[in-house]
Amino acid sequence: MSIPITDLRSDTVTRPTDAMWDAMRSAPLGDDVFGDDPTVLALQEKAAGFLGKEAALFVPTGTMANAVALRVHTEPGDEFILEKGSHVYFYEGGGYAAMSGISAWGLDGDQGILEVDQVASAIRPPGGLSHFPVTRLVWIENTHNRAGGTVYPLETLDAIGDLARREG
Repeated sequence: MSIPITDLRSDTVTRPTDAMWDAMRSAPLGDDVFGDDPTVLALQEKAAGFLGKEAALFVPTGTMANAVALRVHTEPGDEFILEKGSHVYFYEGGGYAAMSGISAWGLDGDQGILEVDQVASAIRPPGGLSHFPVTRLVWIENTHNRAGGTVYPLETLDAIGDLARREG
């Protein structure tokens, strides 16, 4: 008996097993527009509880999740800072600009990892000149796809998070 391998490189690589197909075929369904699909509602509730959040939203792909996250955290004309090899910048066809009307400032990371000083130097001054976009978001890809799955050290994440909160 062969054991199926789940390949998590992408949401399109692994093919469903027979058990996955059976689960999909037997899942109770409702209308997503009316918000009454019991399977999706249960998944969202479970995710929210697991993450200690009030609510969660199911989206079918990572690219869609990125688009939603960028739009929720920015306004048209804003800028976000990210490592220049990040998936959202390198692979998603400029979706951040097309769907959210924002610009990106891509920084050179060390194997996909940004340092707090790099991020600090890229943040536009608050209330700065009208010629610059407002820095609204720092985007962290963790694990970093193009860097082979590198993982941010927790101390670096904490330092970047502290900086972002201080700078608003």
